[in-house]
Amino acid sequence: MGSSVLSVRIDHELLERLRGHAAKRGMSVQDYVVRTLIRDDFDERFQTAVEETEKFYGVT
Repeated sequence: MGSSVLSVRIDHELLERLRGHAAKRGMSVQDYVVRTLIRDDFDERFQTAVEETEKFYGVT
């Protein structure tokens, strides 16, 4: 799997908060943000799968 570059402009306060969260986990800001995006993407896909399963079995 290859990688690409994504440039994001954020304000100073948000960057400082991200640095703090990343530092608590011993991570770089880049790694922290990527990990967060991956987790959110998984959560969204998992929720969609649950909803589709409920529709299939008629659970409301």
